[in-house]
Amino acid sequence: MWFVHRDLVFSLAIFMLLLGISCSSFLVKTENKIKLAVFFTPKFELEPGSVIEKDYYNIDFPKGHIAIKSFNAEVVDEAGNSIPLHETYLHHWVVNRYYQSKHATQTRHDGQNIPENYGNVMVRNNGICQENTIGQYFGLGSETRGTRTDIPDPFGIEIGNPEEVPEGFEEKWMINIHAIDTRDVEDKLGCSECRCNLYNVTVDEYWRAIRPNYKGGLLCCYDDTHCKLKEGFEGPKRSLYLKYTIKWVDWDDFIVPVKIYIIDVTDTLKLSNDPKGLNSYHDCQVEYQVESCSTNQKDENDCVHVKRTSLPLETGGYVIYGVTHQHLGGIGSTLYGQDGRVICSSIPSYGNGNEAGNEAGYIVGMSTCYPQPGSIKIINGEILTLESNYNNTKEHTGVMGLFYLLVAEELPYQYFRHSTRSSFLMDVNNILLDN
Repeated sequence: MWFVHRDLVFSLAIFMLLLGISCSSFLVKTENKIKLAVFFTPKFELEPGSVIEKDYYNIDFPKGHIAIKSFNAEVVDEAGNSIPLHETYLHHWVVNRYYQSKHATQTRHDGQNIPENYGNVMVRNNGICQENTIGQYFGLGSETRGTRTDIPDPFGIEIGNPEEVPEGFEEKWMINIHAIDTRDVEDKLGCSECRCNLYNVTVDEYWRAIRPNYKGGLLCCYDDTHCKLKEGFEGPKRSLYLKYTIKWVDWDDFIVPVKIYIIDVTDTLKLSNDPKGLNSYHDCQVEYQVESCSTNQKDENDCVHVKRTSLPLETGGYVIYGVTHQHLGGIGSTLYGQDGRVICSSIPSYGNGNEAGNEAGYIVGMSTCYPQPGSIKIINGEILTLESNYNNTKEHTGVMGLFYLLVAEELPYQYFRHSTRSSFLMDVNNILLDN
């Protein structure tokens, strides 16, 4: 009996020693198993000045219980060639997760909206906007080719966990694409910023009147609208695709899950009454307008429009990754903690050429934050301040200031200790009792 106990104690000591080893041993294990797949959405057609904004449901996606390590996308033609932004401006692409009833009689995959009562349940990220607003898991815009999206080991976005899917449902994914063909339009910047006068619209996609002081944005460049072309120009249609590339690993006990938070600089907390008492309500507007600075400011070269918001993050953790999303004119965003420390600062890079990925005058990438795990922690309920900066030498419409954060509630050694060691100790205890 003593020798059995001694061997077990020795094994336990070795196990405890392993817990103190650097995560580098886990990194090798994960890196050796990374898988990669390239997919394409259904074909869509654009002619000069035309707009596509479509939802494609049940898109191709890796199956099983996995951890996403990277997700990125770009617009390509039928030959797989990358399309430059000055021809087709990629306003945004976003990927959403949903549960679909196994009893659904039809799965739409043609770019049309599926009615809300179709049996789909949207599964949003961890916040913090209201309802399903900015609820995507992944998404970028014109900066997509030049922005890193890799998630460092041993972290990953957990999906496909069968224990999370409600009975009678299955997990699926959809992608929304918003792209504008700006070949030979009268005003490329204006078309890209969805200025209402260039689209000649007075109602939104739901036939609701657009307010008079709304100069441009998503309400004016919805699916099948057209931006004003140069006089006498008629160009050909062409077939395009959104090509998206996913990296992932199979889920195992060595992966630490991260939560997705997207903070919107237009978000304001509002108080609302319900039967249970007074509650706060996020009011994310998604986009906003940047007015042109005064003549005096232009002379002083001090034309910077600053927008800020301060909001609590109910559940914090350790920041693993951060990046901002801005439009033309953006000069960077910074997320601050309540003590004024910088959590992450993300700056756009502009192209200076003509080729795809380096288009002059366009945002072609965003800098990203990869803090040493454990070095930046957001405490539960901490008030975060987001600051979004735009150059406002010119007026800009329909701009955005979104900050995308990946947060781990525990560090690797903590997570591994809680998820694995406890079960190991339980097994050891059972063996001891059996003996």
